[in-house]
Amino acid sequence: MQHTIERSLVIGASGQIGVELLLELGRIHGTENVIGADIRPPAQKELEVFTFEHLNILNEDQLEEVLRKHNIDTVYNLAAMLSATAEKYPEKGWDLNMTGLFNTLNAAKKGLFKKLFWPSSIAVFGPTTPKENVPQSTITEPTTVYGISKLAGEQWCAYYQKQYGVDVRSIRYPGLIGHRSEPGGGTTDYAVDIFFKAIQEGKYTSFLAEDMRLPMMYMEDAIRATIELMQADTEKISVRTSYNINGVDFTPAELAEQICQRMPEFEISYDPDFRQQIAETWPSSIDDSQAANDWNWRAKTDVNSLVDIMLTAIQKKKELAET
Repeated sequence: MQHTIERSLVIGASGQIGVELLLELGRIHGTENVIGADIRPPAQKELEVFTFEHLNILNEDQLEEVLRKHNIDTVYNLAAMLSATAEKYPEKGWDLNMTGLFNTLNAAKKGLFKKLFWPSSIAVFGPTTPKENVPQSTITEPTTVYGISKLAGEQWCAYYQKQYGVDVRSIRYPGLIGHRSEPGGGTTDYAVDIFFKAIQEGKYTSFLAEDMRLPMMYMEDAIRATIELMQADTEKISVRTSYNINGVDFTPAELAEQICQRMPEFEISYDPDFRQQIAETWPSSIDDSQAANDWNWRAKTDVNSLVDIMLTAIQKKKELAET
């Protein structure tokens, strides 16, 4: 596919998704055309090639200044307080997740940039949602602060598109698994943490029950989905709330079994905490046929290759740190 060079701003570029998205956009469009922004600087050395702006997404004037300064075409607003953290600080979670979205939607409405990506989540689903193969349009009655903010955000995205013609696009991310950064306060984080602990300590205590099945996705697939959605022709986008996308699904016990096949000495124990109650409100698998129909979405990474990739990458990281 031929890519038109565009200038992108990644807000939340120091986070788990932001780091990977920044690198991939830099590869596609050139690092000089991709600006990172966050309230904290990036920890990864490989991000030093990017221009980085200190930005508080809650400050509208600061945001608009950055957009004008860099002549931005596309904004990826990843700034959010995730599910487990937002349960501890409900009002702060709501404020960050909603005000940050409004500030970017309003900047787009003013014509300061052309396209906005804003991530939603499987957290928009709740205990009344069907558990398996959840369709694109279904019951969404979330019971968490994060889920409530994401559901409201989806509706605001659709509203701004319909009322003001803002080209905003969104994906309901499942649990995301990557090895470049450590977990950031989500309920599905065990599926990242387990690999780090397996390599570092040879054992892991799961905060979810052994049979808690959840939808997951390898980070590379999620980044590809994000960029493919943003590159799709406008007339192909039929969903202006947020698209379901599906990767893999498994339980902590199934994931531990896969790790044990490669590391027989690995041990797992279970000590479910408040995150188990959050996870119980979420579905176990997702129907993403709408995304497949509209912009040819398809995940590539299965559980087997996911486990191989994660263990190899984290082992390499550990060896590098020790030299």
